[in-house]
Amino acid sequence: MAQTKNGARVILLDEIRGFAILCMVVYHTMYQLKYSFKVDVPIFFESWFDIIRNIFAGAFIFISGAMCRFSRNNLKRGVQCFFLGMLITFVTPLFSSSYITFGILHFMGISMMIYGIFEGAFEKVPGFVGITLCAVLMTLTWNVSTIHAVWVNNQIVVDSYGYVGLKGLFEWHIPAKAYQIGVLFPFGMFNPGEFRSEDYFPLLPWFFIFLGGSYFGEWAKNGSLPRFFYNSHVKWLAAVGRYTIWVYLLHIPLIMGICTLIFR
Repeated sequence: MAQTKNGARVILLDEIRGFAILCMVVYHTMYQLKYSFKVDVPIFFESWFDIIRNIFAGAFIFISGAMCRFSRNNLKRGVQCFFLGMLITFVTPLFSSSYITFGILHFMGISMMIYGIFEGAFEKVPGFVGITLCAVLMTLTWNVSTIHAVWVNNQIVVDSYGYVGLKGLFEWHIPAKAYQIGVLFPFGMFNPGEFRSEDYFPLLPWFFIFLGGSYFGEWAKNGSLPRFFYNSHVKWLAAVGRYTIWVYLLHIPLIMGICTLIFR
């Protein structure tokens, strides 16, 4: 429950989270139409569409980080969330051709566990300093998982691996061996010839968005935000935002069922 110390609920966070999860449902619907049912979705490969996807995914992750300040046991929440992510890993292939190795639930589960373990250290950092550091680290690690590869004779040939830094200013390219090991995919270093995950949110850079949200959550919890954060605006969106985990777990089977009835 996202409530302040005075008992007031931070309703705007519920509403934004509800809108973000609905945007995720739309994205996954288009993904399944494109890859499972071979329906042409022209905007799916537009660069601006990826930007919008990242904005709403980032908002969802940021608010999830903010919720850490309201939880009594983030470690337990993290274990539960990661378990649900693994459940999706094994169940999703039964309903579609998709395969999710490290999706958003895996990511959030690990992030909650990290926060739960180091909660005392994170909370010693002042809010403004914490958000600033997270913004810098997110920017520097944004391209860790950016790999350019092409198909040559039915094999993937990598042109370049990811890097830490700012493109065109300074770039430290991560050694190729880190990507070829195969076990560092939770950090964004994956082998493109072996790794597969249609829903992929590595810790770098997304954990810094999650952690930045936790510092924003402290302000929300203390009642320091403007009044409109605590007022109700769209009640049904707030209701969706309170049950995002159920929306996430159920929307793929529903999408597959409806699309199967329509296209098959």
